[in-house]
Amino acid sequence: MKAIILNKPGEFSFIEREEIKAEKNRAIVKIKRIGICGTDYHAFKGDQPFFTYPRVLGHELGGEVVSIEEGDTAHDLKVGDKVAIEPYLNCGKCQACGSGHINCCENIEVIGVHSDGGMAEYISIPLNKIHKSDSLSFDQLALVETLGIGLHAVNRARLSEGEKVLIIGAGPIGLGVAQFCKLQKAQVVMADISSSRLKFIEKIGLSDVSLTVSGSLSDKDLREACEGELPSVVIDATGNKNSMLNTFNIVAHGGRVVFVGLFQGDVTFFDPNFHKRELTLLASRNCLPADFKEIISLIEEGVIDTNPWLSHRTAFSDMPSNFEGFLDPKQEVIKAIIEV
Repeated sequence: MKAIILNKPGEFSFIEREEIKAEKNRAIVKIKRIGICGTDYHAFKGDQPFFTYPRVLGHELGGEVVSIEEGDTAHDLKVGDKVAIEPYLNCGKCQACGSGHINCCENIEVIGVHSDGGMAEYISIPLNKIHKSDSLSFDQLALVETLGIGLHAVNRARLSEGEKVLIIGAGPIGLGVAQFCKLQKAQVVMADISSSRLKFIEKIGLSDVSLTVSGSLSDKDLREACEGELPSVVIDATGNKNSMLNTFNIVAHGGRVVFVGLFQGDVTFFDPNFHKRELTLLASRNCLPADFKEIISLIEEGVIDTNPWLSHRTAFSDMPSNFEGFLDPKQEVIKAIIEV
């Protein structure tokens, strides 16, 4: 079978691999769509944490089940099912798994990051990591994992109805965060340095979100956007060090800060400021099986429209030559998807 491998930063190539063999408690899925995400871009640029080369990328996947090897795993799958793939392979034995935090398993293996992923014609996946839908398209299924990151971050924030929330970063993750904040009836302010990205908010049905374009948010900026107050929750989806460190200065006293993105370095803050505000700092990593199921239901019910998200497409055969162009800000990429 054909696959695309990232040999080193900036260098993709096609490779031919042996056909996948059936394994107990796993299914073979024919890949139909692959979403390209920030992790893939960072890997291409050479600044992705938890990453080694060479690597087959791809963890936002929509596909079709072509083979099932039975075992002792309960499932409702059948050959021909359209599915989304949960790419977080947890060990089931560590303390985190035992307490239900399988998204941050001590021995987690994320396909496309720690092991080879779905930029290939087929992939073998454990049965309990496959989520089917009888009605969603392959495009929609490939977006479930991206939306799951946003949903998990919002769940971490534990929002109250009417609470003022600032989301920094209007990329795919931040936009997903905005959708789920609005579903929980929060008052949302979104900030980004790109006015075109902020305009995209209206395309996904969030015209009542307040917007601000700024490279350096201040207390004054936020009070103007939040009716004289500061946001009680700040969710940073930038992965930018300066933006993330500034969150401690622009959140309300008694508030919460949620880091969805990450950077390679130390998070530092002025402790007296952190202490006097009695802040809560939360990390948000990956998402949970229940998040996949909820998002699939929300898309099936029409609560979430994924069509506006897919701004760019490329064929599998053209991906290596087109990939770098998606990094160009002039392309205004929201979400690029690979058709296999």
